[in-house]
Amino acid sequence: MSGHSKWATTKHHKAAMDAKRGNLFTKMGREITIAARLGDANPDMNPRLRLAIQAARKVSMPNENIKRAIARALPDSGEGEYVETRYEGYAAGGISVIVECLTDNKNRTAAGVRAIFSKNGGNMGETNSVAFNFSHVGLFVYPKSAAPFDEMFETAGLAGALDVEEEDENYMITCEVSSFGAVMKALEKYGEPETAKIVWQPKITTEISEEAYKRLEDFIGLLEEQDDVQDVYHNAV
Repeated sequence: MSGHSKWATTKHHKAAMDAKRGNLFTKMGREITIAARLGDANPDMNPRLRLAIQAARKVSMPNENIKRAIARALPDSGEGEYVETRYEGYAAGGISVIVECLTDNKNRTAAGVRAIFSKNGGNMGETNSVAFNFSHVGLFVYPKSAAPFDEMFETAGLAGALDVEEEDENYMITCEVSSFGAVMKALEKYGEPETAKIVWQPKITTEISEEAYKRLEDFIGLLEEQDDVQDVYHNAV
């Protein structure tokens, strides 16, 4: 009889999934807190907070967790101050990487991110060392079933969008960061977008092999496992 228990394997898998879910909820909660702190605690008056709450609900984050995250933004909450910070550098093979974080301890976060770069053949650089190769824009993704192209193009354009592109079965709508709220409001009549966030889009991409891309994905996975890391962007294809 095997000494390896199926139940032990199941428990291990569940524990790993619970850990990932907990890590995700931590990231979502921090984004909700900082969005409420920087803007209005009422999501109807704060597009960033409304978006953060929508994203949290998509991954089944409990309402109580969402309420607590908003409460932490209040002046008398006694919670530490989270700040947004960005790290840049190169992954193995010279791939440009931007790492966005929310942290209450910049020294801890910088040390953790730097260690992952150095242990995986990368090199963390100074601020703006790779950002010049990216555009910082708002991105909305809607299915083509939401509206005809001409209508979507006109609605988004009138609200200040930069472009509307067709990609597979979706519309990819980009705008200046300053126009994000206005474009989001104009597009609400088409329902909830599949994606609505501020992103770093590469201006120039680097084509790499399938094997190299797998190594890059492993590297990004290590970064995303860090509680302080919110998003990771790169220019590889």
